[in-house]
Amino acid sequence: MKFTYLKTPLNKYTFKSKKIKEWVEWNVEEPVLNLFAGKTYLSCTEVRNDLDQTMNAEYHLDALEFCKTWNGTKFNTVLLDPPYAYRKSMEMYNGVISSPFNSLKDAILPILVDNGIVITFGYHSVSMGEKRGFKQEHLLLMSHGGAIHDTIAIIERRIMVKHTL
Repeated sequence: MKFTYLKTPLNKYTFKSKKIKEWVEWNVEEPVLNLFAGKTYLSCTEVRNDLDQTMNAEYHLDALEFCKTWNGTKFNTVLLDPPYAYRKSMEMYNGVISSPFNSLKDAILPILVDNGIVITFGYHSVSMGEKRGFKQEHLLLMSHGGAIHDTIAIIERRIMVKHTL
């Protein structure tokens, strides 16, 4: 597995950090679904969803609802950058709690291409996982300095099992 370490200031909008934004843009495979888009546009073909109506996004749905109702082209990359904690979810979405994470991870499967990638951001290394058919390829550790906790991002590829007759 590849490992990258970045020093970058913490921002409530993850991709506002130039270093993180560039890392994401370098690693995505288009088209990209940005489920918790926030304020920052990425330099790639992305479909933007954010529950907050004030964000510049094509869709303003709960992430789980978006995944369950999407009937367009499947994505090569899904970005999962939700609020990392209950308190953050309440702050970012004016008291609305974001989707249960395990249900959301299951709902991504039908809208992701075979061998597609999911990039998950958080305070922990919990990700899509082997039980959903994913293999970790790249770990990014973001150091924000001082007493501020680090952020972790994991790139996982959906590995499709070949059936033989």
